[in-house]
Amino acid sequence: MTSVQGTAVDIPTEDGVADAYLAHPGDGTPRPGVLLYQDAFGLRPHLRAMADRLAAAGYTVLVPNLFYRHGRAPVMELPEFIDPAARPEIFETLYPFVLALTPELIVRDADAYLRWMAGSALVSDGPVAVTGYCMGARLTLPTAAAHPDRVAAVAGFHGSRLVTDAPDSPHLAAGHITAEVYFGHADNDPGLPPEQIERFEEALSAAGVRHTCEVYSGSEHGYTQADTAAYDEKGAERHWVALLDLLKRTF
Repeated sequence: MTSVQGTAVDIPTEDGVADAYLAHPGDGTPRPGVLLYQDAFGLRPHLRAMADRLAAAGYTVLVPNLFYRHGRAPVMELPEFIDPAARPEIFETLYPFVLALTPELIVRDADAYLRWMAGSALVSDGPVAVTGYCMGARLTLPTAAAHPDRVAAVAGFHGSRLVTDAPDSPHLAAGHITAEVYFGHADNDPGLPPEQIERFEEALSAAGVRHTCEVYSGSEHGYTQADTAAYDEKGAERHWVALLDLLKRTF
């Protein structure tokens, strides 16, 4: 572990400016880049703490505010601890932002994020990794598919709606992914039932993608998010081990 510096940065995109959080080892030496995609609650102190932990392991981590079109983070005030009673009101505000983030916009924004990382003196030359949580896990797939020459590792945790009947379903991106993929699914997750988990892994296998998919027994959807009632310490620590192992293999 090493000391970490975190700063706010602005990233030019085709649709404006995305505010973001950048965490990196305090010595200022260029390190492998990791693009971290938020869950639906957005860029907040807990996500910054997760980025800091990754940076302390030797990476430069960018966490963009995916809802930047609707305002700078936080796009709405959140409680320090998000309990089940607060979720309906929060999602009433945030869910339209989630729905507005179309596959086209995801790829367009990913272009901007990766271009910014390529130009940063704090990100070393070479491949990058993409990791995401909840809705962010879903976004990792089109990002990797759109940048097969750049994204060498993909990780997703308690992802939802990875398999749909839509022509742009995330699992259909598998054929364009060259990265190694790791997904840690939540147990009994209503957003990703067992049949979808099976179809997701079948798509990766059929495309010849190097991958590992695991179901975290006893962990609910959102198990990595320590500022929510879904947090499961055992599952969260297991996710850190899996993610860091993947990054060590990649870089």
